[in-house]
Amino acid sequence: MNEPRIVDPVFGCSYRFWRTPGANGADIQHVDMEVVPGGGVSPHIHHRVEERFTVNAGRAEFLSGRRWIEAGPGESVVVAPGTRHAFRNRGTETANVVCEAEPASSLQEFLTEVAELSREGVFTRHGVPRGPRAMLKAAVLVEKHRGMVELLFPPLPPMPIQQWVMAPLARLGRRRGLGPA
Repeated sequence: MNEPRIVDPVFGCSYRFWRTPGANGADIQHVDMEVVPGGGVSPHIHHRVEERFTVNAGRAEFLSGRRWIEAGPGESVVVAPGTRHAFRNRGTETANVVCEAEPASSLQEFLTEVAELSREGVFTRHGVPRGPRAMLKAAVLVEKHRGMVELLFPPLPPMPIQQWVMAPLARLGRRRGLGPA
């Protein structure tokens, strides 16, 4: 765990990743997150991944379904597959949260690519792409990881329509070399 943190300046998070074998044979993806005050991620769904968030320092709020749950040091929140969820830090100090995602999927790659696009200035502070070129970059990202995550913010159409729209945008973005490096 001595690897450098991946910093996402838009969502106010930094990440460190590692994997361990799970009891059922699938790897567990661990994500050590530092979430600055005001930081967090917008609502999304993992249809095949369960996530357990454990707060080690500070306080964090977790959306699970339609309910926000506040958690402090030593407390955990479990999000079942297919559940709309998000997290945020509304406190005054940085929160340290460890997420365990099972099965591991492409979560590390996704968060790393989102952070890269954030550092490039692709997203506004609300996570919205800044213009047509940024939209193409975001489309490449969404299409690449559509089996792992369904993004719900900014308000997007239902997943079948997202796939119908994002696939051609992603192809155009890839042809223009606009995907994550």
